[in-house]
Amino acid sequence: MSGSSIRLGKLLSDNLLSVKILLLNQAFYPDVVSTAQHLTDFALRLVERGHQVTVVTNRRAYDHPATLFLKRETWRGIVIHRVASSRFGKGARWKRAADFGSFIACCCLKLALLPRPDAIVALTSPPLISFIGVWLALVRRSKFLYWVMDLNPDEAIVAGWLKETSFLTQLLNRMSRFSLKRADKIIALDRFMQDRIFNKGIAPEKIAVVPPWSHDDAVRFDGEGRIRFRAAHGLNGKFVVMYSGNHSPCHPLDSLLEAARRLAAQPKFVFCFVGGGSEFAKVKRFTHQHGLRNVVCLPYQPLGQLAASLSAADLHVVVMGNNFVGTIHPCKIYNILRIGAPVLYIGPQPSHVAEILADLAEPQVCSSADHGDIDAIVQQLERISESGQRGNGDSFGRVAARFSKEKLLPQLVTELEAIGMGDLKLTQAISARGVR
Repeated sequence: MSGSSIRLGKLLSDNLLSVKILLLNQAFYPDVVSTAQHLTDFALRLVERGHQVTVVTNRRAYDHPATLFLKRETWRGIVIHRVASSRFGKGARWKRAADFGSFIACCCLKLALLPRPDAIVALTSPPLISFIGVWLALVRRSKFLYWVMDLNPDEAIVAGWLKETSFLTQLLNRMSRFSLKRADKIIALDRFMQDRIFNKGIAPEKIAVVPPWSHDDAVRFDGEGRIRFRAAHGLNGKFVVMYSGNHSPCHPLDSLLEAARRLAAQPKFVFCFVGGGSEFAKVKRFTHQHGLRNVVCLPYQPLGQLAASLSAADLHVVVMGNNFVGTIHPCKIYNILRIGAPVLYIGPQPSHVAEILADLAEPQVCSSADHGDIDAIVQQLERISESGQRGNGDSFGRVAARFSKEKLLPQLVTELEAIGMGDLKLTQAISARGVR
């Protein structure tokens, strides 16, 4: 973030200028998926700073489409409009596409009826909702901030969901580039994503790197919660290997599941899969097919119980597909740092997670393995379980502080305020105080 952006954000704050901000994303409070939680944090902070915040989101819960939230409510000063969508689910790509398409159609109808915002922020769920956001910004003459939680269609191409040379892919690529080029500011989550966006011909000064923060107010090591959670799910006396978060093809779990099968005869190991996503059912099928009694599958935990859930693990696993560096961002590592548990990373190098583990310099409790190297994964799990060590509090705390909510959330707010006040209000503020 540039020094001029910081000075301008402070200037606007000092003048107490309130602007109308519209946030677009498929998930928001009270949903528990990561993008919903981070966008909710952002919205609450904007309201605290005196801005008028409106959210357009989905009425259906992200992982449980049968669950319906209120169509409209004002919650803690945030006006929330929840629109309809189909509920085919994630069982097939056409079903997901239908759900995305119906949500976007209903979203457009709702946006047409809302008053003009000064600034629009779009995330990336569903993919390329930014295209709707940027066109709305052009028509309404609003500022536009593009918060790139994952980069599409790049992610879909790497995953094999789209052929790189197909007409649909070329169309989506044009829509993506249009959104990036027309954005007043782009938020990338790490330097690898920043490089991918830059290589699309985007001016570097338009791109800021702001990682998604840890949940500082909810996540810490919780000894009592650990005891309760382990007792509730039959984990007492076990070495708990946990994968917690989105179960997606972008985070292939095949190697971890094979390690679980390899260690099934060792009663001290339990593999706990917590969360949801399209691959969650695959984990359950694998467990059933191989009769694994050392695997426990649990749904996403409410934010109020997240500390207990994460603290229950003796080792956390972070996974990234080999070709996904720069298209997705494994933000689960930040909450793990706050817990201070050992970490096993399965994925490519270099990557954002690999850099964090290198910075920790805790090889006795932080290790890496390649996809498919089941022997190495099993050896690391056995080694760490036998050592009984946890992470060094000072080392983990130092790195965790770089990704804290109180460090990163103000940076994101400043980036929006620097572009989002509108020409008239900027002129008024500059005339009144001058930019120093």
